[in-house]
Parts: sequence; structure tokens; C-alpha cells
Amino acid sequence: MMMIGALSLRISSMPLTYINHQLPPLTTTNSISTVRLHLVEDVDYYQNKANKFWNKFYQSHQNKFFKDRHYLDKDWGDYFCSDDCSPDGKKVLEVGCGAGNTIFPLLAANPELYIHACDFSPQAISLVKSRVDFTEDRLNAFVCNVAEDDLSEKIGLSSVDVVTMIFTLSAVSPKKMAFILQNVKKVIKPNGYVLVRDYAIDDYAQVELQCRDRMISEDYYVRGDGTTSFFFSEDFMSTLFLEAGFNTVDINTYCKKIENHRQKVTMDRRWIRAIFNNHDPMPVSEARL
Repeated sequence: MMMIGALSLRISSMPLTYINHQLPPLTTTNSISTVRLHLVEDVDYYQNKANKFWNKFYQSHQNKFFKDRHYLDKDWGDYFCSDDCSPDGKKVLEVGCGAGNTIFPLLAANPELYIHACDFSPQAISLVKSRVDFTEDRLNAFVCNVAEDDLSEKIGLSSVDVVTMIFTLSAVSPKKMAFILQNVKKVIKPNGYVLVRDYAIDDYAQVELQCRDRMISEDYYVRGDGTTSFFFSEDFMSTLFLEAGFNTVDINTYCKKIENHRQKVTMDRRWIRAIFNNHDPMPVSEARL
């Protein structure tokens, strides 16, 4: 597995504060002692059991927890449009597709788009395929643990124009992130783009998890349901992608105050939005001398 190298492992994990700004339960009465036991005994426990915990999450919430992400086409619409290099439509890979809240809005807004969508939860892929707007003509949904499996066995090498990773990297151990990006590197085209939205350090959810003593390691936390979250700084994320061979096109931290009137609390939410370009140097044999 590729290691992050010079990148210092500052693990900044937010409880996957899903895009509808809901916070999943941070603790459960009967799980706290078990959580603390595993925090002490094995920092890799939750990554190794991630498939189990996320399957339980989707079995419980089905496709009703997250809202469809219609803002993606507004923010990044130009990246999904056909161009001279892809006149018949772009091919997109959604890594960590969940129940499909990213892919179906993109398909609706871009009639020529074709999407590969993967998740390591079989239950999530079943939910995608159960949607009435699912069609194999435009969507290839499959189970794949990108932190362990070889993506190129599912998708052709250098065949994807755009990769989307929406609250995906934060859901895995920082030890696995470099491997995931190398996996993506295999299937993305030269000069292709990776679009990322994920949790930033000092987000409300991170503060709550810290107060509840849920830290696995620095900035890496576990929620009450066993799923985990990492919180990113711009420097950490930029360095992570740079060492995997991607250039930073744009990166910024988005901050917003969210009022929860029912709970009478104001939440300072923080996300990182970033665009990376696949820097694929020309082979020496093809370089102009």
C-alpha cells in the first residue's frame, strides 16, 4: 500500500454530518463501553469493520437520511458537460455513492452523462438499483471497497473524465487515503479532474465528538453507530493529492452557521471544496527533446 510519505498524519475527522446538515447519533447508551474498549485496543478496528457498520446504517435509514445534492451541478456543472475531448458525453466515477444522492441529480441535469458508481456497502448499492430512475444504460453501480480492492478490475484504465468524492475520504482511516487516490489514478484519464467536498477541521461535529471523548487518533473520530469521520485542513488535503500525482486547481473552506430551532442550537459547519487535476507526465520516450 502507498504510504502518505512526508504528509504528517493529522487526522481531522468529522462525524459524517450529512449534507442535509443532520447529525447522526454520536453515542448510544449500550455502545459507549464497547467503543472505548476498541479505541484503546485497536485503532484499525472501525476501518476493518466499516462495511458492517455502513450496511447497518443503510439498513436502518434506507435512502431517507441524505438529501439529493442538487448543488453539485450548480457548483461544478462545466466539468460534467460534453466537450471536444468527450463529444458524446463525459464518463464520471462516483466513489462512495451511498444511496445515490449525488449520482441521480447529476444524471437528471446532464442527459449525455454516464456514471460508474461504487460503494463498499452492498446495502447502499441495492438502494441505488432499487430507485425508479435507475437505468443500466447510463449507470453502472457496483460494490467495491476502494481502500482494498483494485478499481481497474471494474473500470477500464484511464477511462473516466471526472471523479467525484463527496464526503467519502472522511469516512475512511487516513492510513487508507493514499491507496484510494492511487486507485483513482489508475482509472482517471490524463488531465481528468477529481471533485471533492468533505469535512473541514473545527466543524461543529468535530467539536461535539471531541467533547464526547470519541477520538480514535488525532482528528479521527468514531460515532455511536461505529462509523468514523476524519476532518481535513486545506494543507492536509492538498498534500495528500499532490503526493498521489494530482495538482490543486482550487481549494477553499466553506463556513456556514446552521440554526437548529428544535434543539435551540447554532452549529458552525465547515466543509472543504476542492478541484484536483490528474497530472500525468508525458513518458520520456514521447517527450520533445
